[in-house]
Amino acid sequence: MTLEEIAKEIGVSKSTVSRALSGKGRIGEKTRNRILEVAKRGEEREEMARTRTVTHNIGVVLPSDVYYGCGAYFQNCLLGVCEPASLLRYNVLITTSNVHDISELQSLVESNRVDGMLLTRALEDDRALQYLSQVNFPTALTGTCRYDNIIQVDTDNEGAAEKMTTLLIGKGFRRFAFLVKNMSYNVDRKRHEGFCRALIKNGISEKDQLFYNGSIRMEFLDAIIENIISKKVECIICGDDEICTMVMSRLQAEGYRIPKDVAIASLYNSTNLDCYSPAVTAVSVAASQMGGAAVRQLIQRLRGENYEKKTMLDYDILFRKSTN
Repeated sequence: MTLEEIAKEIGVSKSTVSRALSGKGRIGEKTRNRILEVAKRGEEREEMARTRTVTHNIGVVLPSDVYYGCGAYFQNCLLGVCEPASLLRYNVLITTSNVHDISELQSLVESNRVDGMLLTRALEDDRALQYLSQVNFPTALTGTCRYDNIIQVDTDNEGAAEKMTTLLIGKGFRRFAFLVKNMSYNVDRKRHEGFCRALIKNGISEKDQLFYNGSIRMEFLDAIIENIISKKVECIICGDDEICTMVMSRLQAEGYRIPKDVAIASLYNSTNLDCYSPAVTAVSVAASQMGGAAVRQLIQRLRGENYEKKTMLDYDILFRKSTN
């Protein structure tokens, strides 16, 4: 672990770290002990890395709620991981993680069962990413995070949401409802930021829009839709395909005409939306391509080859009849 890495982790200067490690110069006892502790931990991690046995296994972490309906993106991402991993002679081990419990992930790392980890979603304060970054374990993420030693493959979710909203405004919509699952998910937060930025750039008041976060469940949908219609919302923007399928189903079950009574768009497209008529306006992102790019960069790092730390993939906006 370098002086610069120790200094950055603790928030002191390199010269302070140097004095603490050499025992020369004046420095507070508390700061000295903290520096020595971090340096020792760094040495232990480096020793673990040197003695680690190569397994040719990659751990893929799916969010625990993948079993409760939000699977389309993660299934496609996983399929994108498996093909290049197999071609490059790596096995894929699948585990799950949630906000409060990363024990399965830690077990894979500390029992030397995987050479690297690939996470498919990032939270605002992500314990899994924090742990993997601290132990400097080879890790890739389909998403964006603040850790420089994590490989990141993402699309411009903020830009896509801004562009979608701007295009909808250009079609005459002024009154929106914006629905996302959880603002602690980096992707949902970015999409909301893009939506708000489009409103500001087009001189539309954010306070005149409806915003729903975290309560998008079937038992609450009737109340949400009733409020949306009573407030004369012109267009519903859904944070992802799962929310969009629930809202479309309830709107059509209640006899509302899309887009005549209310228009609808999704910030993520999937095959889940293919069964609806009219066809849904959506942002198209190749989840399988994201998974494939992430695992390839991770394996190149494991092999000591050159790799890209950050990759941004393109997206398309598919305008369809749900917003015409």
